[in-house]
Parts: sequence; C-alpha cells; structure tokens
Amino acid sequence: MSQTNRLQGGQIDRSKVLNFTFDGKAFQGYQGDTLASALLANGVRLMGRSFKYHRPRGPISSGSEEPNAIVELRSGARQEPNTRATIAELFEGLSAKSQNHVGSLKFDFLAVNDRLASFFAAGFYYKTFMWPKAFWEKLYEPMIRRAAGLGSLSMQTDPDAYDKGFLHCDLLVIGAGPSGLAAALTAARSGARVILADEDFAPGGRLNAETFTLGNTSGAEWAQAAVAELSAMPNVRILTRTVVIGAFDHGIYGALERVSDHLPVPSEGKPRQILWRIYSSRAVLAAGATERPIAFRNNDRPGIMMAGALRAYVNRWAATPGKSVAVFTNNDDGLRTASDLIAKGVKVSAVIDSRADGPAFSGAEHLRGAVVTDALGRLGLHSVKVKLASGEIRQIPCEALGVSGGWNPNVHLTCHQRGLPVWNADLAAFVPGSLPPGMVVAGAANGEFSTAAALASGAKAAAGALDALGLSAAPADLPQAEDAPTRVSPLWYVPHKGRAWLDQQNDVTVKDVKLAHQEGFRSVEHLKRYTTMGMATDQGKTSNIGGLAVMAEMTGKSIPDTGTTIYRPPYTPVPIGAFAGRSAGADFRPKRLTPSHKWAAEQGAVFVEVGMWLRAQWLPRQGETHWRQSVDREVAATRGSVGICDVTTLGKIDVQGPDAAEFLNRIYCNPFAKLPVGKVRYGLMLREDGMAMDDGTTARLAEDHFVTTTTTANAVGVYRHMEFCRQCLWPDLDVQIISTTEAWAQFSVAGPNARKLLQKIVDPEYDISNEAFPYMGCGEITVCGGLRARLFRISFSGELAYEIAVPTRYGDGLVRAMMEAGREFDAVVYGTEALGVMRIEKGHAAGNELNGTTSALNLGMGGMVNKKKDSIGSTLSEREGMNAADALNLVGFEPVDRSKTLLGGMHFINRGAPADAKNDQGYMTSVAFSPSLGHSVGLGFLKNGAARKGEVIRAVNPLANEEVEVKVVSAHFVDPEGERLRG
Repeated sequence: MSQTNRLQGGQIDRSKVLNFTFDGKAFQGYQGDTLASALLANGVRLMGRSFKYHRPRGPISSGSEEPNAIVELRSGARQEPNTRATIAELFEGLSAKSQNHVGSLKFDFLAVNDRLASFFAAGFYYKTFMWPKAFWEKLYEPMIRRAAGLGSLSMQTDPDAYDKGFLHCDLLVIGAGPSGLAAALTAARSGARVILADEDFAPGGRLNAETFTLGNTSGAEWAQAAVAELSAMPNVRILTRTVVIGAFDHGIYGALERVSDHLPVPSEGKPRQILWRIYSSRAVLAAGATERPIAFRNNDRPGIMMAGALRAYVNRWAATPGKSVAVFTNNDDGLRTASDLIAKGVKVSAVIDSRADGPAFSGAEHLRGAVVTDALGRLGLHSVKVKLASGEIRQIPCEALGVSGGWNPNVHLTCHQRGLPVWNADLAAFVPGSLPPGMVVAGAANGEFSTAAALASGAKAAAGALDALGLSAAPADLPQAEDAPTRVSPLWYVPHKGRAWLDQQNDVTVKDVKLAHQEGFRSVEHLKRYTTMGMATDQGKTSNIGGLAVMAEMTGKSIPDTGTTIYRPPYTPVPIGAFAGRSAGADFRPKRLTPSHKWAAEQGAVFVEVGMWLRAQWLPRQGETHWRQSVDREVAATRGSVGICDVTTLGKIDVQGPDAAEFLNRIYCNPFAKLPVGKVRYGLMLREDGMAMDDGTTARLAEDHFVTTTTTANAVGVYRHMEFCRQCLWPDLDVQIISTTEAWAQFSVAGPNARKLLQKIVDPEYDISNEAFPYMGCGEITVCGGLRARLFRISFSGELAYEIAVPTRYGDGLVRAMMEAGREFDAVVYGTEALGVMRIEKGHAAGNELNGTTSALNLGMGGMVNKKKDSIGSTLSEREGMNAADALNLVGFEPVDRSKTLLGGMHFINRGAPADAKNDQGYMTSVAFSPSLGHSVGLGFLKNGAARKGEVIRAVNPLANEEVEVKVVSAHFVDPEGERLRG
C-alpha cells in the first residue's frame, strides 16, 4: 500500500486518500491523481501490452496522446475499454485492468509473437492470408477476429445516459494553457461571450507541470487566479474535461465533455458525457504542443517516457517512475527536465545530449554528443547503453529515461477542413498553414513555445478576433514570464541493427518504414496503411513525424516534400454512446403515434414499428390466442362488410401553383397534365436510372392544387426528391410543395358497406353515391356537422373503398365516430397485417416489390411509362438490359399442395434443374395466408413470368433445404376484374 515513488509537493490533495485496484491488486492515491500518476507513485511502470507483438509497455506521456497505458476501467455494465490511464482521474473504488494479453500482464502467452517478429513485418497480412485459399474461412478469419481489437466489451446494456447540446459564443478558446487563458481573459474583459474548453480537469496546461513563475507567483497559481476571474464572469462558460474533437463548416466545433467520468456513478439526472455542438463567431486554437520521441533500440521499455511528461509527473503529481532517472535530449527542454528532477530530490544518472555544442549543464553527469543506443529491462527499464562522442559504449543504470526530441505544435484542428501545415525548420516541426475561416492559432500550437510568447500571442489573437467582430479589447495586462529561445538539433532515430519503435501501440518500427519504402509504399497515405502507423487511439500524435522523417531520409526528400497524412475528426477517440446521445433503446428515434393510437391501445392492439411510426398490427379479441386468428377475422370482416384502417403514415405532399400539373407530369412517368379536377390517378415515380422509386396516388382538388401520397417508408425520400427537382432541375416552374403528412389524419374505409358507413358521417349536402362520386373520384367535404375533410375513392384492398382525411387533431374523434356509425355493419378496425394480406390478395406492389432494383416492366407497369412526354427516368428505362425478353415480371404463386406454406425470399427453380444461381428464375417478394382462398399465396418476380401462367415450378429455400412446388398465376387473386371496387 506504500507509495514508494511519491515525492513531496505537487498539486494533489493528500488529505483525500483514494483506494483503487489495478489487475486486482489494491493501491492508494490522492485526489488530483490520474490513474497513471497513482500507479507510477506506487512503483508500477508496466501498464499494458502492445497490439501486435504484445511487448510490455508503460506510459510515455501524461496526456491524451498516450499510446501505451490503455486500460479497462470499472466492471460489469459500466466496463469501459481502451481508456488512457494518463487522463483517467482517480476516484474512490476505481477498478482498472490492463488489456491485450493472454494470461497475466507480466506473463503474456501471446508475447511469443515478439519472438516471431521476423514473420510479422509490415504488410505481412497482405502477403500471408492470400494462400492457401481454403485457409481463409476456417483459419485466417477466425484467427484475425480473435486477435482484433484491444479491450473487451461487457456485452451488457450501458446503464448511463449520454446527451447532446448546443452552445453559442462570440469567441471559442480551445485550450486553457497560458495562451488560452490570456485569450479568454482578454475577450471576457471586453464583454464578449466566451467559451473556454480544455481537456484537463485542472486548467493551466503546461503551467501545472512547470516550476517557473509568472510575475510574483507560480504558473499554477496564476492559472488558478485566471480561472477564478473567468468563472465569476456571466459572459464566460468554462468547459473542463472537454476536448474539442473537430472543426467543421461555418464556425461550428464539436466538443466532448466528460461530465461524470471522474465519478464512480453519474449523479442523479446527470449524463455520463455530453457531445456539444458549439457555434462560434471566431475561435482561438491554443491547443499546445506534443513532445516527440527519439527512436532507438528497445525505446519502448516501461519506464521510458517523454521528458516533458516525466517533468509533469514530478511537478504536478509528485510521482517519479524511478529512483534514478536519465535524460536523453536533442534540445534545451530536456535540460529543464533534468533540473526539475534534481530539485525534487530525484537522482539523475546522466543527461545524454545528442548535441556536441549543447549548453553546459550542472548537477548531473552531462554527456554531450552522445546518444542512447539500447535500453535494457524487459518488464521495466534498469539501464541504458550510451554511445559517447568518442564512440565508446557505456551502460548507465537508471529506472526511468526521459526522452525529448523536440515539440510538435498540435495543428490537427487547423487541418480538419483540408488545410495543410507548413514546415518550420527552426523548430523542426510542422506549424499551422491555411486555417478554417474564423480561426486563429496562438501559443505553442503556433510554434511559440516560451511562456511569454504564449501569453502575448493569446492576448493578440483574442484582440484580433474581437476586432473582426466589431468589439474592442483593452490592452492585456500580462505577467512577466520566461522567454527562453527554442534550440533544437533534429534527431529522429539512432541507427542500430535492432528494432527502434515509432508507433508503440501498433508496433511500427524504423525497419517497417524502410521496408515500406523498399516495397514501393512511399506515399504517406500508403505508408500509413501498409505499416498501420498512426492508426491507433493516439492517431499518430507521437509517431507520425518520426515516420515521415525516416521515409524522407529513404527517398532523399525533405520532410515537407514527403508530406503529411490528412488529419480528420475526431481529435481524440469518442465513445459511440456520445454520438448517439439519448437516442438509444426506445429513444433511438422519436416515436410517431397515429391519430387513432389511443383508441387502438384501448382495444388492446398489438403495435409494430414502421419506420418511426407505431402502427396497430392487429387488434385481438377475447378468445383469440394466435395472431393469425385476429388477422384472418379482420380480413374476412372487411371483405364481408366494412373495415377501417389508419393510413395517416402514408406520405402526403401538397403541390400547388400554376405549374403544379406540369411539375407532376415530369416527376411521374405516367401523364398528369390533363388529370381532371375531382379525380385521382395512380402514379409511378422512377429514379434517374429508370428504376422504380415509389408509387402512390395524386388527387387534383383544384386547377392549381394537387395532393400526392407516397408509401410510408419513402415519405421523406420522395419529398426530398421533389424539392430537389423543384429547386435545382426546374426552378423556372411556378410551383410550391410542402409535406402535410402530420397535418391530416387519414383512414381507409373498405368493404361492401363502406359507402353506407360513410353516408352516416358525411354531411348530407355531399352526395357520395356511385354516380356522383365514382371510383377514383376526390373532393373536399365536411363530416360530423361541419368538420372539413377530404374524401378519396381509391382502393388497395380490391374492395369498394375510400380514404377520408380530417385535420389531425380530430383523428381520434373520427375513428370513434366511424366505429359508432359502423356498429350496425359489424365494422372492424384492421391493422397492418390484414392490410398486407388484402394488398397481396389484390396483387398490389408495395415496399417488398419497390426495393430499388425493379423497373416498371418488372412490376407489370411498363405501359405506364408514357413515351409522348419526358419525365425523370423515362429515357433510361428504355435501356436494352431493362427490356430483355426474359425480364423479371411480377406474378402470383399458389402452392400445388394447398397445405404448404410459402416463405418470402424463396427462389424459383424449374423442375428438374439444380438449385443453384445458374438456374435461378426469380424470387418471392411477399407471402401471406389468404383467408379468402384458404391457403398461402405469394407475389414474386419470375423470368418472363407474364407468359408462364399455369406453369408449375419449384420455390426453394437453399439455406433450410426446403422447397415447395408452386403454380404461376395472376397476381390478382381476388376480384381480378375489379368489379367490387367500382360497385
């Protein structure tokens, strides 16, 4: 339980002791610790295993760029894989586990992969898994699936809530380091609305990790005072534990706030995380910089980390990864780490400076012109081998090594709109180039590494952003701070026969990059994918520049000429739950209830999701124990007397204007220009490629007013299509469209007594007799004593049928009134199952047939494609391949043995032919048991089906090894002449 590597000081609250476990072993830390800092304080350096070779790994950073210390947090349903221990805040009772190993962390059986490394070089999978072909399904694929991924899922439902939100501001400041705080203070004091977002739980950035002062106070204390001032301002919102994940169009930024990740369980009513969409007029990117490693043999040993991270652990968290530490650097910043370690009482074994002319350093042995060539200690570093300027090899004992290869500005957000960074030779790093509109970069993210420069650039950036908004900022009152120049001598890797690691999570080495060059994968995009470099949770933050430098050396080009990969959102990993927000489970999509839902629920209806709608599937009555009993009764009652069905879910689009008829004439393949007022016409809509898109009816209520209906599934898509045509294809047409799906409650009233029922509720001044209101008629009427309504005489059941519409608010009242009026006719309400049965019995195509791969000819509607006018899809529908002699035709099918059941998806095979793709004659699209006929019936597409009626073929289900002999018949099983619907 002793924290053997805990130092004095730090920014932790030692009065609050926190108990936690790692791989089942109990430890203690303090409030303010991260999991990584607490483990280091307890002498734990080994925290994970690498992906490919399962090499032992410890943390190399102290922030979100961490590629190694990736762990699983919590247990049960709240288990969270692939969490960076460097940003996971410690809390009482935290349970953490290492991942990506078989056996224990120390004795990982899959570490044998490291012994077989010569077989697993870059691109090995492209070469290995191609042969023998038979191995893929039985060996390679199962093996790859077992090895894929790093963590594991609990497979339980996440009990926590996630949310989404929208924020607006004049200035968004991204990062709360010295430049970000200076920018926020400058803007806030001017009265601008400011949002300050920082991924840390303690604002201050590098100020929290350093020992230098700002004015007369420490950097951490100055940051705390700045945050206190900002927090007291009503025009400022501070978002801690919040990472800005992407820069999008129009000044919109995505940000993930970890609201409750630092708690065992979210507070009552609070989400775990919030995904913010921030609308900003201007933005200051003050995201800081990431220190880069120097690659050398075995530079991945636990205990080797970035020098700046080591300094952060010592200064902020009072934790050291070892009792004796060495520093390997090519710049002055590494010397600062050595000084801070000595000041904290940590033994510095040596300072290894690759620069022969580096500045002098006192307090520890200073080896100038030297490089680290190897690290020893598989489960934890115990010494390094150093090549001195004289060429002598020397072994230096140490438990930790701080490595500093310079700093890379965090330019990622500047590139999210395809901006490219530019190379700065003085920093040996890329700095921001072209920026998203409204963004300005400040501080270390812009290559200004000194504290004084960061403060000044932050204030200047904010003042410039405010000036563009017409606001004036008072001169910034900035404290005096260190202003040391940046001196770096680039060193990317130390040449050696052994493996030097660039991407430590994906196990990409210098040799892998050289192999990619040798095999022709020299483009940076090819390099990334061939070696998998940068395709890890850190997205190449610690590996990409090193890999580019090696490739540049191999090609003889400069690093900027070699180029960079495209940075894309998100900046750091985002849980899928945050993207979903509260749209999960029953709330995945908003439920849309039909106007008759309450009445149907009172009757005990069984509901089904149809897109976003809940529709009554069937309405069981007492004594009915099987759904088929209810459906058969509803079909029989409707065909025998009258049935009512809520069809509000059908898309309804009002089309109005002088050119409305011409517009519809171009949208539909059949003519609409001369449709008389008071009439309805069935229409077929084609896509541009000539395939059927949707069908429905269009009623002409006036010369310039049409009402078009669509299928439920395609309501949104058809409306978008029509709006696109109106705005983009034919902007000269004087026509307006609007969706009225939710504005009208609509009911189908079908059956021989449909007219009699409607005559009881339609106001007497409207004559709806067969002569006055014939089939395919329509009109505006009133019902129930003056309620405005629309009546359409159309039928998809084959019966005398109408569709009646009233304003939605009266839908519930109308269904109750109709049921009362239909009492003498034993009226029933029928659900979607009975609706489907009757449309199949009548042979009407629906969603199963309008599946995006069928043409008008396939559907038996080839004659509807008018050749005398132009319409969308009409020309391409005449392609030879779509009009072949053996084209699929929609026909009906009956089982020869009436006791057999047909299944949707069955394929048709001729008698005596093998059941294979070569002999495939078509497929079954819709099936139902027909109460009217007493046996199963089906609709389907059959090659040259229109000419094969009466033929007997086989319907086969190869997956279940089933088949049924079926007879090809007309798709119109009930009333093929249409006498009932016209009666």
